[in-house]
Amino acid sequence: AEAGVQTLINASAVGFYGDCKDRVVDETGRAGTGFLAQLCEDWEAATLPAQYGGARVVLARTGLVMSPSGGALGRLRTLFRAGLGARLGSGRQYMSWITLEDEVRALLFAISNPSLSGPVNMTGPAPVTNAEFTTAFGRAVNRPTPLMLPGFAVRAALGEFADEGVLIGQRAIPSALERAGFEFHHNTIGEALGYATARRDHD
Repeated sequence: AEAGVQTLINASAVGFYGDCKDRVVDETGRAGTGFLAQLCEDWEAATLPAQYGGARVVLARTGLVMSPSGGALGRLRTLFRAGLGARLGSGRQYMSWITLEDEVRALLFAISNPSLSGPVNMTGPAPVTNAEFTTAFGRAVNRPTPLMLPGFAVRAALGEFADEGVLIGQRAIPSALERAGFEFHHNTIGEALGYATARRDHD
């Protein structure tokens, strides 16, 4: 605030919560363990000087962002459309997602809404398991998804990241946004994937 900055949006991630298994977490949840959880915790702690200076700080903990072009689903779209979409490991790990459209809207909402401060989960209201995500993705592109990639194969392909960001997950819900009155355009994984897989003129 002393530098004239009244509001600071800190881009964090739901990885802050670590491996939640099937436990639902909102913004009151504590930091988890592991490299990514520690990274998020340290990144958020770097905002303390701004908070002490009187700025309103929003810790935007974002999930998997679904976009119609590029982004996290870029390569997955190609695989799923080829019928090669697969459940990863047990498939029981949760995935907290949000569409790019709702992410942008939520960030603008946080900027303009002075009642929001501290942790804010930037995730859709209905997290799903990896198995549910895989089935929904196949349905969105009209392809079967009978395949399963065992955990050891995921680890062989991705190394340590497999156990940090793919084979574990967070069942995070956007309590702070919903209490503040934010309304999502895409409330279910089906709606989100329909938006993210819609063919564009440049496809």
